[in-house]
Amino acid sequence: MEPVRVTPPTMTAESIRVLFATSECAPLIKTGGLADVSSALPAALTRLGVDIRVLLPGYRAVMGRLSGAREVARLAATPRFPHARLLLAEGPGGVPLVVVDCPELYDRPGGPYQDPSGADWPDNALRFGQFSRVAAELSGVRSPLGWQVQVLHCNDWQTGLAPAYLRLDPDATAATLLTIHNLAFQGVFPPQVVPQLGLPPESFSPAGVEYYGQMSFLKAAIRFADAVSTVSPTYAEEIQREPLGMGLQGLLAERRGDLEGILNGIDIEAWNPERDPLIARRFGIRSLDSKRDNKWAVQQRFGLTQDSDVPLLAVISRLAYQKGIDLVLEAAEALLALPSQLVVLGKGDRDYETRLLALAARHRDRVAVMVGFNEELAHLIEAGADMFLMPSRYEPCGMNQMYSLRYGTIPVVRATGGLVDSVVNCKPETLSSGTANGFVFDVASTEALLGAVSRALEGYRNPGIWRALQVAGMRRDFNWDASARRYLAIYTRLAKAQEPNSE
Repeated sequence: MEPVRVTPPTMTAESIRVLFATSECAPLIKTGGLADVSSALPAALTRLGVDIRVLLPGYRAVMGRLSGAREVARLAATPRFPHARLLLAEGPGGVPLVVVDCPELYDRPGGPYQDPSGADWPDNALRFGQFSRVAAELSGVRSPLGWQVQVLHCNDWQTGLAPAYLRLDPDATAATLLTIHNLAFQGVFPPQVVPQLGLPPESFSPAGVEYYGQMSFLKAAIRFADAVSTVSPTYAEEIQREPLGMGLQGLLAERRGDLEGILNGIDIEAWNPERDPLIARRFGIRSLDSKRDNKWAVQQRFGLTQDSDVPLLAVISRLAYQKGIDLVLEAAEALLALPSQLVVLGKGDRDYETRLLALAARHRDRVAVMVGFNEELAHLIEAGADMFLMPSRYEPCGMNQMYSLRYGTIPVVRATGGLVDSVVNCKPETLSSGTANGFVFDVASTEALLGAVSRALEGYRNPGIWRALQVAGMRRDFNWDASARRYLAIYTRLAKAQEPNSE
């Protein structure tokens, strides 16, 4: 069919054209923070004048939520990949959304990566090889969109082969940026998928996609992308060495000159205690005393003893080893004896779910656990808790500590990744400078977590210190605009480098 020219939003003549390829985008499809970033960052970039489109697989959940979508192109089948339609719709924040409609690969029950039982789809290599291929094709000179991409922004392993496909295309002109949201997920598959994905045999080598005898989508992206970013400055440093490099530390250190850490932002409109419709009572810096009404509401909602003096500790998290949930469980009895109350909202590892529910059953008036995720309760808990626990073993960025700071809830976090970049440890010098906004501990151990909570309790018992911590946190600016400007700087550099006359 004839190429259909997509009408871009009103921009300046110098707008940089960016295709933002992602496997998740809230609220259409979400399993974690990638979805939030894929919604908020393109919207912020649009406000800065970037001509950006989001590319997303047409999962069953996505197709069911599209409205006003129209077909703009068709991609023919190849010996390796099925045919696909491209649909154009309005995405979150009004950003143009291009959906890869390929029912054979994406129209399935369950989540984007797993079947309803929680097992990985056996053809994930083909599913995301197709998605990467489409991203590369739309970024090439033969794109059917009639819109020439200057920068292809890839996100995590699911888009990892796109930079490799573009590198293999002698006519490619688009530059590529890879953002690593979590290095632990690497898209590792058996070596026999290499020819199935249309990669040449020589690409299966240490200088290509080979990863300890397997092939890795993420390694391919790190190797072939023109630039690499992570979601916080500290995480960018951590992944260049063991243990957080997870087998890729050598390659990442080799590419350190092209690697940049940019701290994620948050949606400060959705997470605003002065306007939040999901909390019991709205409040701000000048009305912090009203926060206690939300604490009362949390205690009432979960059947906890309604006591404004006992500190309420909260965890909202994926229940996983990475998140240090085992440390919370091991410390629970000692935490309750301080005394304190604990409320947990999340899902994940079945063993952690079972142990947390058993803890709540033993302490019905002091511990509440809800397995699953509920947006309304997440807001209420953030507004009502006194402290928020994040004892993560690693945390590329983290967002709940930022939500907590916005709501005057003091984070108690381990010193890793984005937690270091957003939480300032309370000590005499930071209190004096007015920058202290939480409590940080170094070692991933029960003792260190208990020590940090004990320090926090000392501050909790001193109203002057506690209020200073709350105010400092609520004044931190986590707007996406600052992060978007740094991404725009990378786009500008990459686009300029691709110009024919650039050095």
